[in-house]
Amino acid sequence: MQKKINSALISVYHKDGLEIIVKTLEKHNIEIYSTGGTWDFINELGIKAIKIEDLTSYPSILDGRVKTLHPKVFGGILSIRENESHQKEIKNYEIPNFDLVIVDLYPFEETVKNSEDEAEIIEKIDIGGISLIRAAAKNYNDVLVVSNLSQYHDLHSLLEENSCCTDIDIRKKFALEAFGISSAYDTAIFNWFDNNNFTELKFSEKQGKTLRYGENPHQKAKYFGNLENLFNQVHGKEISYNNLLDIDAAVNLISEFEETSCAILKHNNACGIASRVILSDAWDAALEADPVSAFGGVIITNQIVDQASAEKINKIFFEIIIAPDFTKTALDILKQKKNRIILIQKHSELQEKSFRTVLNGVLFQDRDLSIETESDFNYVTKKLPTKGQISDLIFANKLVKHTKSNAIVLVKDQQLLASGTGQTSRVDALKQAISKAKIFNFDLQDAVMASDAFFPFSDSIEIAHAEGISAVIQPGGSIRDEETVKFCDENDIAMVFTGVRHFKH
Repeated sequence: MQKKINSALISVYHKDGLEIIVKTLEKHNIEIYSTGGTWDFINELGIKAIKIEDLTSYPSILDGRVKTLHPKVFGGILSIRENESHQKEIKNYEIPNFDLVIVDLYPFEETVKNSEDEAEIIEKIDIGGISLIRAAAKNYNDVLVVSNLSQYHDLHSLLEENSCCTDIDIRKKFALEAFGISSAYDTAIFNWFDNNNFTELKFSEKQGKTLRYGENPHQKAKYFGNLENLFNQVHGKEISYNNLLDIDAAVNLISEFEETSCAILKHNNACGIASRVILSDAWDAALEADPVSAFGGVIITNQIVDQASAEKINKIFFEIIIAPDFTKTALDILKQKKNRIILIQKHSELQEKSFRTVLNGVLFQDRDLSIETESDFNYVTKKLPTKGQISDLIFANKLVKHTKSNAIVLVKDQQLLASGTGQTSRVDALKQAISKAKIFNFDLQDAVMASDAFFPFSDSIEIAHAEGISAVIQPGGSIRDEETVKFCDENDIAMVFTGVRHFKH
């Protein structure tokens, strides 16, 4: 059912884009009611508007905390037009029916980002605005609610093309958006009061993007978030669901490394990673670990990609490359493949919390931000690792933290030799890593081994020793630690405990 807009209530914090709306309302002889600064803005345009305080006979009080909270305002929004009793009361109390409500909210989230002044933040908790939006959205059967300046374009088209008439579907669509805005606003306020301790799980993300499909083509999927805050995509096809999972794994992994490093990931695990003085050498060493799995993978580095590196990288097929920047020549080289996704990573912090769905509920936890250094090592064997081994143990421990459990990582000279990922036993993970290293002709003599959790028995250490591995890093904590340490002492192996487990399921 079409409804004609005859009167409008406007009370906004942001005036951007409002001028054309107000002029259009005037052109169509729509009566305008307004408040405070919004009334001043409209008046300066030379357009007639009625002050809300003239309607209510109450001025704005308490430093502007109370302006619109009055029956003559909310009665005009909430009255049901087809209800004779409602309309009788409206007429009796001289209340206008508002057909259009244009209201936005105080910038609470922006204030939280830019200020630590609690009093200032509190004052940006909107009361009247949120109430007006909810009231108008509730009564969408009769009222069109515009709750964000991003809707002004659609509103203007609606006013001009439909002669200021609206149908129920349009009003319900705007009401849905309004409740989305009010819900997100309340979520932000709750989380600020809760100091992000998540005593209750409340999450709201306004930006959502439909993806081509989910993990598989038969699954529908959306991404909620703002990738533009993290990356500039300078080339390539649309990012998919699986791409996003790999990008997330890659970004988290490379964040552990300060030295020039390059990693290649496949299905969230690194199939190659190395640290070197220059990037092109790091690429060579990373690719050497598993040139087969690198096909179709995700490449990430913490350095600007130069021409020499790009020429080498461009020789293989891969889906995505991520770097803090690229030289112009490097970009020209890498853009030769039409669909190749090229991302420039911005400097931004990842969230310290993470959650995932499970059993119709949500698991919530702190992100694993533990990074063990040499000062955290507990040297439990008679033989101590050399300086070079210590560097490799730190490297391997960073890598095993980002490898699916059960995980074993073999490293030598700041280069991944091989890893065992996602196995049901630690022995199987080790055997997988050893087998893979041999396939690509790596010498495991004096390599180091990292485990994401303790060794329940000494069998893995015995297998590693037989291959020439001479230093081990693990959390410790098994009831058989003493047995494992004893084997190391008897066979001239260095072992350190970190006391920190890094399961990744």
